[in-house]
Amino acid sequence: MASDNEDVKYERLIEVYRPRLRELIVVDQVLDHMPLIETDQKEQIRQKTRTDGNCAGAEHLISAVIKKPHAPGWFRAFVDALIHAGCESAAEYMQVNPPEPEVEAENDYCVKLIQLLSPSLVDMKTDVVCFQCFTRGLLTQEDGEIINSATRNQGNRNGARELLSYIVRGRQGWFSEFLEILRETEHQHLYELTGGSPDSDKKGSEEKRPSVKDEIGAPAAAESCDSRQYLINFTENPEGETDLYEGPPTESSQLPESVNTSQPGLGAASGGTENDDIVLRPYQKDVAKPALEGKNIIICLPTGSGKTRVAVYITKKHLDLRKAEGRSGKAVVLVNKVPLVEQHYSAEFGRFLKHAYKVERVSGDCQLKISFTEIVKKNDVIICTAQILENFLERSNKGEDEGVKLSDLSLIIIDECHHTQKGEVYNHIMMRYLTQKHRNKRLKKEQKEPMPLPQILGLTASPGVGGATKMEKAEDHILRICANLDASRIMTGDLGEHRKEARKTIIHVEDRKKDPFGDVIKHIMNSIHAHADLSPTSDLASQNYEQWVVQKERTAATEENLKVRVCCDHLRRYNEGLDLSNTIRMQDAFSFLNEWHEDEMKKKTTPDEEHVIKITDTERFLCNLFKENKEELQNLAVNAEYENDSLSKLRTKILQEFSSRKEARGIIFTKTRRSAIALSQWIQENPKFADVGVKASHVIGGGDQSVVKPMTTAESRDVLNKFRKGEVNVLIATTVAEEGLDIAACNFVIRYGLVTNEIAMIQALGRGRAEDSSYTLVEVKNTGVVEKECVNEYRITMMDKAIAKIRALNQADYDKRISEFQIQAIMEEKVRMTKKKQKHMQNMKGEVKFSCRSCSKHVCTGDDIQMIEGMHRVNVTPEFSQLFIQRENPSLQDYKTLSYIACKECGQRWGSMMPHRGIDCPSLHVKNFVVTFNGKKISKCTKWIDLNINFPVFDYIEHASRVAESFDAEDEDTE
Repeated sequence: MASDNEDVKYERLIEVYRPRLRELIVVDQVLDHMPLIETDQKEQIRQKTRTDGNCAGAEHLISAVIKKPHAPGWFRAFVDALIHAGCESAAEYMQVNPPEPEVEAENDYCVKLIQLLSPSLVDMKTDVVCFQCFTRGLLTQEDGEIINSATRNQGNRNGARELLSYIVRGRQGWFSEFLEILRETEHQHLYELTGGSPDSDKKGSEEKRPSVKDEIGAPAAAESCDSRQYLINFTENPEGETDLYEGPPTESSQLPESVNTSQPGLGAASGGTENDDIVLRPYQKDVAKPALEGKNIIICLPTGSGKTRVAVYITKKHLDLRKAEGRSGKAVVLVNKVPLVEQHYSAEFGRFLKHAYKVERVSGDCQLKISFTEIVKKNDVIICTAQILENFLERSNKGEDEGVKLSDLSLIIIDECHHTQKGEVYNHIMMRYLTQKHRNKRLKKEQKEPMPLPQILGLTASPGVGGATKMEKAEDHILRICANLDASRIMTGDLGEHRKEARKTIIHVEDRKKDPFGDVIKHIMNSIHAHADLSPTSDLASQNYEQWVVQKERTAATEENLKVRVCCDHLRRYNEGLDLSNTIRMQDAFSFLNEWHEDEMKKKTTPDEEHVIKITDTERFLCNLFKENKEELQNLAVNAEYENDSLSKLRTKILQEFSSRKEARGIIFTKTRRSAIALSQWIQENPKFADVGVKASHVIGGGDQSVVKPMTTAESRDVLNKFRKGEVNVLIATTVAEEGLDIAACNFVIRYGLVTNEIAMIQALGRGRAEDSSYTLVEVKNTGVVEKECVNEYRITMMDKAIAKIRALNQADYDKRISEFQIQAIMEEKVRMTKKKQKHMQNMKGEVKFSCRSCSKHVCTGDDIQMIEGMHRVNVTPEFSQLFIQRENPSLQDYKTLSYIACKECGQRWGSMMPHRGIDCPSLHVKNFVVTFNGKKISKCTKWIDLNINFPVFDYIEHASRVAESFDAEDEDTE
């Protein structure tokens, strides 16, 4: 009982000082010393801190600490964590040793003063001040590391903001110490501005370190700047407060009217400090001119030439002008990949604009997306993934709830705007724009008020030619992108001395003199061809062969030809094995094939053994075929004599880069997720790479459509951050890292057997941002990459010529062609929407039937399917639950789902078991079924978007009630 009373006492103590703790706790550091909090809960708290700020994270941390039941010694553990994390002031409160009220009040005034003067204080020499603060015990070692990291990666001013956010949480007397440090580090102006004596740097003057009481309202402070008056004005008008405890402010300081903004270092809210001015190079100013006049344009500059900086400049001038005219301004920056949201915020838009305007970022993995409408209302600049804006535009269009309208925005910046093409999310947004623009013309004729539309700014390094082989088609492709973006011009510039071109090398490889491992796989594949009576039209291991097999498998599934379908499925795996053998190690290829066959065998066994899964003669033949050759493949796989030449050439190239450079850092692009992972392991296991300092890691996509475990956003972000910091210096990536990744220190790029189109080639070349960067293409057997590279070089030349011809058009001819493309796009969209509505109006979901792709067993109809969160199609009918078995999902451990569902008859995978609000719901993956509509089989249906069917929203209450009834029945049986 005594222990319970103590717990209550401690809980009350925490609640009493909760507001103070929120300000003093550094969440990430305290969590490191809190073993009593579960790992999952820690990650939730860290996520809350990242999205909503340190104060919000501290609130969640405190709630987790006082949550019952309490573990023995929980309160002492909390206090120890505060002490070890450097939050000594917070620990003092918990040990019932708070400062005297007047000292506490004076400390608050000091915090407010630092907060008020932060626009000037961020110009300090951060590294010097940080070191002095650390030596005097005002910062912990971890604080110092975070501040130094921010300074290195995001610039001096961002590092200074971090320093200020940590320093105000310090022990008593921190302000006096900080003033002294400013004086000693030759920041005399900042020292005086913050309250120091202007005579303190003169020889012979008496130096007296001010006490806490001296710091506020001291005569010396009054001489340099009326600090006391600042503080009074600030506290009397709290509406413009920003919270230093939450780290760098996301908006201007919004100084009260009574504050004299002409004081040194204090800029008006709309302008910030003089050092915030964005300096552009001559070519950057040239391409920005039409946008500064309010015109829609596309800026086409090479990667690394500062397109984003130009966009920031245009955004600031746009908002400044709107403000001067008394109109509201609202800029949205759209990106097509989640990592670019944070990159644009921290490196550019947030860095240059957040002192003058409210800047926020929102992405798919951010909790803020659920309140996106409010985010748009409350901020001046919003950086987000395009799909989020599209979702909220659609909400507004449907009138389901409060969404976002185009008229709410005054400027839309579209990054990587070459993706504004049919079917892409950028184009969905711009089709709304073009449709409204067309509607506005009619409204003007009718003398009605048109709807305001935002200015459009597109950014790209390469619009591409869209596969064109003639100049005319290349021009049409680029003009169509211009039309989609309603661009009045496409702007290019001559970079002159600022142009950076990587040294380009193509490494040719020799074919294996002997390839016994590949010969065995080809023998197996030919045996399968004979068994299924198949005659391939292309060489094995080629991309054409892969396409041929996929088409054969698709046709066999729709024709219910189980024999051919299963054989084609195996042929695809062996073909991938051949590709892996040509790309990476033979042992990686063997491991893949062996694991896949073991998984196939598991499909034919049931966990409960209540029934037997059917095994056909063809499946038995295929299984025995691998078993007969397994031992030989395993022995050949470890024979280094037969390894591919591509891998040895890649090894030589990496070693050369690290041996010839003082500090090498590069990206290796490869075709598949599996090869990226395997190459990363190969480098990590090879001691030669370790000897020259290679530290490798991989980054792959986040979708779970592959059998390879995907990376979560947090995992990929962590790898990219380590790469930026130099903790990882070789990044092995799929095409997920091609566009937008901005790492100044990256000095070599290798495309390993991977060439796609001319846009990707330009993007890959642009990943090397450092001086003396190199770009290398390593040939891999059967990929044809050298020929593709030559074609892409030709297309780049064609693209440059096409852009030059378009820029040479007189404005009238340009406008006419753009108008034609826009009208065509609007008409095509209307036809598409009409067809879509007709299909929806048919309301014949019952005529959509799903059959198992493997054994052709009827599974369900469209009437049985419901939607969760607008994207997951689930079937929770009792009848369906009798048709599948549930299996552990090894490829997706710790990711979204832990199990998948498979056909009871044949073991074919159907989808995954999705947890939703405490209930497991079978989520179907349409690619695993043969789909028929009105009795006609749909030959290509690999994504749900291929079915123009509106499924109803999941009825949670009805299903939860049914589940609860079944539990009650089980309980009654048990009793």
